[in-house]
Amino acid sequence: MAVALVIAALGAGCGGGEKSREPLPQVRASLRLASPAFADRGSIPRRYTCDGPGTSPPLRWSGVPRRTRELALIVEDPDAGRFVHWSLLAIPAGTTELREGSVPAGAVQTENGFGHQDWGGPCPPKGKGPHHYVFALYALDKPLGLGGGASADQVRSAVAQAALARGTLTATYGR
Repeated sequence: MAVALVIAALGAGCGGGEKSREPLPQVRASLRLASPAFADRGSIPRRYTCDGPGTSPPLRWSGVPRRTRELALIVEDPDAGRFVHWSLLAIPAGTTELREGSVPAGAVQTENGFGHQDWGGPCPPKGKGPHHYVFALYALDKPLGLGGGASADQVRSAVAQAALARGTLTATYGR
C-alpha cells in the first residue's frame, strides 16, 4: 500500500518529499533577482524541467547589502503545498550569479521534494494547468551553519533569523 502511494505521488509530479509548513520568510529590503533564461511571471523553459534534462536555470542578482555574510536560495511550488524544488545555502556573499547547471564551491544543497540534494526541475501533474515556482534569494547577516540534512522548516527558520534582504522571481510551468 505504501509503495502504491509513493508511485502515485511520483506520477502526479510530486516526490512526496520536502515541503514546508511555513511560508517563505519575508524581509523588507529587496534584492534584484532575474534569470537570463526566462522573465519574471514568464514560463520556465523545458530544459530546466522534468520534461527536459532538468538542468538548474541560470540566475543573476544585484543589490546585496554590504553586511551580507552569505546568501541562500529557496525555490518552491506554492501550488503544490510549498513543495521544495531547491534549497541552496552557504552561497558566498560576493557571488552575483548561478550559472546554468552549477553550484558555487562550498555551497550546501538540502533535500528537495524529490528526495535529492540538488535542483529538482518543475514537474506539475499533466493536464492540470501551470504551477507557479517562486525563486527566493536571501542575503544573510550570518552563516546559517546548516548541513545537507536540514529540513525545509529548519532552513526557513534559520533564514528568517538571519535575513537582511530578499529578492524573488516567479515563473510558471505546465504540462
